[in-house]
Amino acid sequence: MTKSEIVAAVADKANLTRKDAEIAVEAFLDCIAEGLANNEKVVLSGFGTFEVRERVERTGRNPRTGETITIPGQKTPAFKAGKVLKDAVKN
Repeated sequence: MTKSEIVAAVADKANLTRKDAEIAVEAFLDCIAEGLANNEKVVLSGFGTFEVRERVERTGRNPRTGETITIPGQKTPAFKAGKVLKDAVKN
């Protein structure tokens, strides 16, 4: 499902115009991104949790040259599905 399909589905389910639904979806996604940028957990009860996880620095190998390189640590967004979402996918 693409972003435009989500906008269309939101417009249909909420009786909104496509433009209003697009504004709502954009605002929702912006709120999640802002929360993660501030190192906050974003919890949607029953659906899941978005959080920032820290990846540690590690060593790797350049496949072309075989040279050992250091891959720097970084922050990365992560999602953990909630029970309601897991159950919906199972059925």
